[in-house]
Amino acid sequence: MFGRLMPTEGKFFDLFNQHAELCVKGSKEMVALMTNFDDLEIRVHAIEGIEKQADAVTYAAIELLHKTFITPIDRDDIHKLITKMDDILDLLEDAAQTISLYDIREITPEAQRLAELCLACALKVKDAVALLHNMDNSRQILTICEEIDRLESDADHVMRAAMSKLFRDEPDVRNLIKLKAIYEILETVTDRCEDVANIIEGIIVENA
Repeated sequence: MFGRLMPTEGKFFDLFNQHAELCVKGSKEMVALMTNFDDLEIRVHAIEGIEKQADAVTYAAIELLHKTFITPIDRDDIHKLITKMDDILDLLEDAAQTISLYDIREITPEAQRLAELCLACALKVKDAVALLHNMDNSRQILTICEEIDRLESDADHVMRAAMSKLFRDEPDVRNLIKLKAIYEILETVTDRCEDVANIIEGIIVENA
């Protein structure tokens, strides 16, 4: 009975890493989707499958949290971190499904660039999460978090420029509405990556 109350620290970090890997995998599928529309439905299905895998990891982490008496970091931080990471893949799935449902036939360079920034952010999230098991890595982790913040700012700039161009040059109102929705979802992916970075920064401050 006492064994059930002992900390299982490594499992939390393993789950964080699994989820971060899935965020990268989903982001790569999104970039591929934006690059080649010929296999759109295959890519959408792939992203949906990755999102379901991530949901299972999130559920496992929350279930473990309920069963673990002593946690390696604050319980609330564990919950916030895994759920914010899950938001990343939820939004990637939303973007993929929106592209399919809106029957978008051609993607813009701005949307492609936003997808690339989503991937860049996801890769940095993966790097930061991989170091989180050891607070001796705190300085390196904070540097990575700063890089995520910078990438999110880049996405903001791309988003504003894309919206300006869209409202200035797009004659088809329906197409404008479709592309605007895609831009907003993809930019929000980078916002969620920044949220993850902010949570990780908080964990470092509390534990380093």
